[in-house]
Amino acid sequence: MRALTGLRGPRAPRAPSAWPLLLVYLIAGTPWSLADGDPPDSPFTNLVGEEMMTKYSNLSLEIHSISLTDKSSMLVEKNITLEKPSNMELTCQFTTSGDLNSINITWRKGDELLENNNYLINASGNTLYTQYTFTIINSKQMGSYSCFFEEEKEQKGTFNIKVPELHGKHKPLITYVGDSTVLVCKCEHCFPTNWTWYRSNGSVQVPVDVHMNDKYVINGKHANETRLKIMHLSEEDGGSYWCHAIFQLGESEEHIELVVLSFLVPLKPFLAIIAEVILLVAFILLCEMYTQKKKKHPEEGKEFEQIEQLKSDDSNGIENNAPRHRKIESGNQ
Repeated sequence: MRALTGLRGPRAPRAPSAWPLLLVYLIAGTPWSLADGDPPDSPFTNLVGEEMMTKYSNLSLEIHSISLTDKSSMLVEKNITLEKPSNMELTCQFTTSGDLNSINITWRKGDELLENNNYLINASGNTLYTQYTFTIINSKQMGSYSCFFEEEKEQKGTFNIKVPELHGKHKPLITYVGDSTVLVCKCEHCFPTNWTWYRSNGSVQVPVDVHMNDKYVINGKHANETRLKIMHLSEEDGGSYWCHAIFQLGESEEHIELVVLSFLVPLKPFLAIIAEVILLVAFILLCEMYTQKKKKHPEEGKEFEQIEQLKSDDSNGIENNAPRHRKIESGNQ
């Protein structure tokens, strides 16, 4: 942990144009702070020491910065994409209305405290600057680097350094049995050293067998993309596929979901509609038949009543005629 202490007398603030003078003495082994005055004469006056510059002179320089204030209430982060070894220059700027000498400044990689002779602290007016310079040459150096300004309230800025992300099809890719399909993965503005395809088998990723030329073909039109062609699809080919990219500083992968349907599947909704129509027509016909039958029963009842009435009338007529015949016979006698 380092604090700005021992500021003596009025000191003209460094102009913003003097910022390139904020150099980290990585190999000098002697920390320097604002209290020490002007930087001492040293052969290590570049972003990295002479030895490191010679060793990594062919590497590009990545410069990134974050601005904080003592009023900041939200976490300040910056994502950095890196695919090959590079020299890194990370700068945090902290503006405060308090006493600069009371502020402690530290750097951490994840939870690991970084040595204070690897970064520089400087000031200009009411603004503190801290700069951490290093070289990333392998995947272990990737991760989150954070600067901390500890006053009454701690302020933190974080640089997240990671390999590029891959881009595939986020929605499931739907195709049919017997067809062929192509799964595509891309990496925007990056060039992986190698591509590999995997297929999920339960919780395990199994490499796609590229030797099955009649089933799988892997190629790509450009170095930043890969294509997996799957032929003679069956329902068993459905599932999760993963494209895997290897960079000099790490690996990245993307997931694509493949759904393989039989030809009957699209017909199921139409078959269901047809079945519903048939049931509806059958119901209507049954109702019609029932209505017609119900109309016929009253007519048959009326006919039956009429017949019974006629029979009753006939029987009454016979009975009425019988006394008349008897009266006639008695008169004749």
